Amino acid sequence: MNRPFLEAVENSPVIAAVRDEKTLSLSLESDVGIVFLLGFDLISLPEMTERVKNAGKMPVVHLDLVAGLSPREEAVRYLKEKTTAQGIITTKPNLILCAQHMGLGTIQRVFMLDGMALGTLTQQKKYGPHPDLVEILPGVLDARVLKRIGALLDVPFICGGLIHEKEDVVNALSSGALAVSASSPAVWKM
Repeated sequence: MNRPFLEAVENSPVIAAVRDEKTLSLSLESDVGIVFLLGFDLISLPEMTERVKNAGKMPVVHLDLVAGLSPREEAVRYLKEKTTAQGIITTKPNLILCAQHMGLGTIQRVFMLDGMALGTLTQQKKYGPHPDLVEILPGVLDARVLKRIGALLDVPFICGGLIHEKEDVVNALSSGALAVSASSPAVWKM
């Protein structure tokens, strides 16, 4: 478990999720403490993570979405050696283990489409890997469902996706989420 990474998330209950230059600039001017970089490309990524770090924020890269990188262990090593990323987001369990060995914070993204997704979480709890956090998408699930998910997990969770209003943030946090990630600059001000 990467305790400094978890503490940073605990201290930043609203996380900016950015996909382009415009929202990246807005996130750097906001009060959020963590910026999820969802996309960009292999060439621009070192500069993007450096900009986030220089703004006093923690850069976390969604590894599966970086153009020019395949979601493989070499990509994790690239992030560690060539960028200032302090954590990764991925749907790939093998990359969680690799990133942990390299000292990066880890977030496993899980899409809650049906009961099979809940079963996957149960299996993961039993056999691993055990990321620092699980990100549940969509983040606007009913409070009862979020509480059930929280009870199944042995690590903290965050919510992301479709979070646009204050009620969405309050629902997620009051249902046990450690934080929310949102692409809407209006949510970053909450």
